[in-house]
Amino acid sequence: MQTDGEQRYALALGQAVIKAWAELPQDIQHRLFEDAVIAGHCTERDESLREQLALFLHRRHPRTDR
Repeated sequence: MQTDGEQRYALALGQAVIKAWAELPQDIQHRLFEDAVIAGHCTERDESLREQLALFLHRRHPRTDR
């Protein structure tokens, strides 16, 4: 369980990564993407997380491969 401070830091870092996504090297994008899918996969109902995350990134940064 995260403290309020840890949640704040995670949110701030996540927002910074999203903002810089298109500028990151593709291998870093891939690693972050896979780590995010694993971290966000809590139940069987999360199976579509990979597709939802990919769609989110495509909409935000159309030129990225993920």
